[in-house]
Amino acid sequence: MSETQMMIDGMTCASCVSHVEKALKALPGVEQVQVNLATEKAYIDHHGDVSALVTAVEAAGYGARLVDAQTPQDESTRDQALKALKFQVGVGILLSLPLMLPMLLMPLGVRFHLPALLQLLLAAPVQFWLGARFYKGAWKALKSRTGNMDILVALGTSAAFGMSVYYLFQGAGAHTLYFESSAVVITLVLLGKWLETRAKQQTAASIRALSALQPETARVLRQGSPVVVKVADIVVGDVVAVSAGERIPVDGEITQGESEVDESLITGEPLPVRKAVGDKVTGGAMNVDGYLEVRTLAVGGETVLARVIRMVESAQAAKAPVQKLVDRISAVFVPVVIGLAALTLAGWWLSGATFEQAALNAVAVLVIACPCALGLATPTAIMVGTGVAAQQGILIKNAEALETAHQVTLVAFDKTGTLTQGKPEVVQVLSIASDPGGLSPLAIMAALQKGSDHPLAQALIQAATQADESLPGVRFSKVLPGQGVQGRIDGQLFRLGNARLLDAESIASADLPAAGQALQQQAEKTGWTLSYLVHEKEVLAMVAFADALKPTSLNTVKALQHLQIQTVLITGDHPGAAHKVARELGIDQVFAEVMPGEKAQVIQGLQQQGQIVAMVGDGINDAPALAAAQVGMAMATGTHVAMEAAGITLMRGDPLLIPDALSISKQTYAKIQQNLFWAFAYNMVGIPLAALGFLNPMLAGAAMALSSVSVVSNALLLKCWRPTYSNKQEDS
Repeated sequence: MSETQMMIDGMTCASCVSHVEKALKALPGVEQVQVNLATEKAYIDHHGDVSALVTAVEAAGYGARLVDAQTPQDESTRDQALKALKFQVGVGILLSLPLMLPMLLMPLGVRFHLPALLQLLLAAPVQFWLGARFYKGAWKALKSRTGNMDILVALGTSAAFGMSVYYLFQGAGAHTLYFESSAVVITLVLLGKWLETRAKQQTAASIRALSALQPETARVLRQGSPVVVKVADIVVGDVVAVSAGERIPVDGEITQGESEVDESLITGEPLPVRKAVGDKVTGGAMNVDGYLEVRTLAVGGETVLARVIRMVESAQAAKAPVQKLVDRISAVFVPVVIGLAALTLAGWWLSGATFEQAALNAVAVLVIACPCALGLATPTAIMVGTGVAAQQGILIKNAEALETAHQVTLVAFDKTGTLTQGKPEVVQVLSIASDPGGLSPLAIMAALQKGSDHPLAQALIQAATQADESLPGVRFSKVLPGQGVQGRIDGQLFRLGNARLLDAESIASADLPAAGQALQQQAEKTGWTLSYLVHEKEVLAMVAFADALKPTSLNTVKALQHLQIQTVLITGDHPGAAHKVARELGIDQVFAEVMPGEKAQVIQGLQQQGQIVAMVGDGINDAPALAAAQVGMAMATGTHVAMEAAGITLMRGDPLLIPDALSISKQTYAKIQQNLFWAFAYNMVGIPLAALGFLNPMLAGAAMALSSVSVVSNALLLKCWRPTYSNKQEDS
C-alpha cells in the first residue's frame, strides 16, 4: 500500500470533487481517496502503478500531475494562474462596463443605448474568450456524464447571449437585447473565482510558513572545517555549525556551545529556551544568540518539522464527517437545478409571460445555483483551523478529531509525563537483604534498566552515575509486561518491578521487614512510586521515585471543570501515588495499577456510560487507550508511538493546551456550520427568488460570486484565534 498525492486542475465545485473521487475509486487496487477542493489535491491510498491514477483523472476531464509528499508545493504555478485570472477579470470589467453604462445612468434620468452591433462586439470576446473555460469544463463534464458549475454558467450565459443574437438579426431595437447579462455574469463569476483563489492561498499560509523554516544549505564540519552543503545531502552523524541568527537545519543534539533557541513556529512556545551541550534541538528552530555545533540525529522526512508538515497537510486534506452530507447533495445538485430552470422557463411562458422574460428567469436560476460555496464550506474551515492550531503548538492529525473534540465530556489523563514532569528522581534506596554477588542494589537495578527509555529507568541510571557505581553485565534481559524487567547477572536471576511483580512472586507486603513497610506507608502519603528488586523470591531492595507535577496541571483541571468536563486519572502507578495526585489537582475519578492493555478497556467502559472521551498520554503504554478514545491527545515530549496513535499532538507538552485544543475544535466546527448554513441559504433563498423573477441574471451572478467569497472569508476569520488558557498562564 502506498500513498500518492496529485494536483488536480479544472475542479470548480463540489460536484467536480465527487466526480474525481468516483473516477479514482473505480480503479482496481485503490483503497481510499480524498479530494480537497480548497487545496486542489487528491490523496490516494492504493496498490499498483500511479500512471493509471493520472489516466483516470484525465479521462474524467481534469488535469492531473503527481507531487512529492516530502517537498513543499510549487507556489509559482499558482501565482501565475492567479495573475492570469486577475488579467482576465480586468479585461472583462473593461468590456462589460460600457454594456452596463445605460443601466447605471438610468437612475440619473439619462436614457441611451449602445448600438446593437457594438453590444455584440463587446460581449462576444467575454462570452467566447473569457468564458471559454466554462465551455471546456462543461464539455468535459458532459462527456463523463456528470454535472458541475461550468454547465450551469455555460448554459445560462449562452442562453442570454444566443437570445440577444437572435433578436439582433430579427431587427429588434438595442434596448431589447441582453448582451450585458451574459457579459456581466461571466465577469462576476471570474471575479468571484479570483477572490476565492486569492483567499484559498491565504488558507495554506501555515504550510508555507512551516516549509519556509527549513534552510536549503548548512555548514557541515569536515575535518574541523565548515563546508557548505545542501541540507538534502546531510546524513545522520554529521556535525553542523550554526551561528547566532541562523536556523538549525537538522534535528540533532548539541555537542558544543550554548544558546537561546526559538522553537515558537514548531512548538508554539512563545519564549526562547536555553540549550546547552547534550540538549536536543529541532530543525527549523532559530538559534538566537550563541554558536552551536549540532550532531545530526534525523534528516529529510524523519525530522520533526517534516512530520509536522505531513500531519498538517493530512488534516487539511481529510474530510470531516459532516462533509458526507455535502457530498450526497452535490451528486444530484446540478441535474436538479437544470430541471428547476426548465420548470421556470415553462412556468413563466405558459403563464403568459414573454419568452424573453421566461428565458431570463431560467438563466437567473442556472447562474445563482452554482455549488462552489458548498464545496468550499468545510475544507476551508478545516485548513485554517488546523493551520492556526499548528502555529500555536496544537497539531491536529485528522479532521475527525477536530470535529469530535468540541463534543468531549470527559478527559482521561495518564500521570507520568502528562500531568507530572516525566523526569522522576530517585529519592531513596532501601537495602533489605544483601546481594549474593556483593554488588550494590543501585548498581543491579541500573544494570537491569540499561538501554531502556522509560523515565524510571533513566532516573536509576542517572542515580547510579552520580554515585559512581560500576554496572555489571546483564544477560537474557527480558521485559515483564505490566510488572517490570528481569535479567541474569553472573548467572543469578534478578527481577525489578512494581507491586504486581510481588504478587507474581507470591510475596506479600506483610513479609517485608519493618523498614520496608514504613517506606510503603511513606510512599502512600507522599505519592512516591516504588519499585522492588527481587532475587529468588526474596526482596533485596526497594527504591522510591518522586516526580513533580507540571506547573500548569492544576490550572488545566480547573479549566476543564469550568468547561463542565469531567476528569479521570488512569495510571499503572500504585493507588497511593495516583490518589495523591488526584487530590492535589481535584481530579474526579482514579483508576490505579492499570496495565497497558487495560487502559483501553477503561476508556471503553467510560464510553459505554455515554461519555465522549479524550485520552491524554505520552508513552507507548498509552497508545491503545489513545486509539480507543474518541479523541486521542499525545504529548510531543513522549514517544512517537503515542503520537501516531493520537489524533491531536500537543507540541509543547503543556497540559493547558488540552482545553485550548477543545477550544479551536469548537471554533472550527462553528465555522463549518456557519459556512454550510450560508452555502445552503444562498441557494434556498436565491433559487426561488430567481424562479419567481425577482433576480435578473446579473444580480444572480453577483450573489453566486459573493457566496463563495463569503464562505472562504468567514473561514479566514479563524486566523484571529489565539490560545485562551496557555496564554493566560504565560501572561501570569
